[in-house]
Amino acid sequence: MVNQVSETLKILPPAAQEQIQGQSPEGKTAYALAVFLLAPIAIVVPLTISTAIGASTIVGERERGTGEFLAHSPAHEREIYLGKLIASLVPGYATTLLGFGVYSLIVNFFVGPEVGGWFFPTQSWWVLMLWVVPPFLALTLSVVLRLSAKVKSTAAAQQAAGLVTLPMIGIAYSQSTGALFGAESAGIWLGVIAWIVAFIGLSRGMRAVSRARLLGVADGV
Repeated sequence: MVNQVSETLKILPPAAQEQIQGQSPEGKTAYALAVFLLAPIAIVVPLTISTAIGASTIVGERERGTGEFLAHSPAHEREIYLGKLIASLVPGYATTLLGFGVYSLIVNFFVGPEVGGWFFPTQSWWVLMLWVVPPFLALTLSVVLRLSAKVKSTAAAQQAAGLVTLPMIGIAYSQSTGALFGAESAGIWLGVIAWIVAFIGLSRGMRAVSRARLLGVADGV
């Protein structure tokens, strides 16, 4: 398998081959797999924690019977929305960083000797983790919270949230593919667009949280 992957790497454009480190076929194969194939998985798996928490935030309040207490609390609807958002965003992003850190240690420990030392995270992955992932995660959660406010059960919210996380998988692999072909600045511009769209999505998402929805008497609930 190593020889097959090594031969495949040889047919890549010169710009892509320059991104792959390693002196031996085994080292280049390990580098390519660690940086461009397996790394996105280390991001996507922990992200599901945020969507799982966010999916049950509002509809879960109604099912547990605590939505009435929250609806009659002095907190503003915007404060309730931001509280639910932070409660979903912080654990998910912290878990993502932790999982990615563990993955980096494992990769550097096992693959590092093959490529001449510690090499991961690369520059493109630092950009992805610190600049691109946060706004996309916030945007994803804004959609998940809106779904949680409109559906009738936690199970339905979690099923819908699973579909919302699919774009994150595509983003992670598109970033790794862009880095492979030398598009280092693509991640920066992708982050700029993501922050703008996330701000718009969060602003619109605040409208989904209302006291009527917490009580379960809004239309469509």
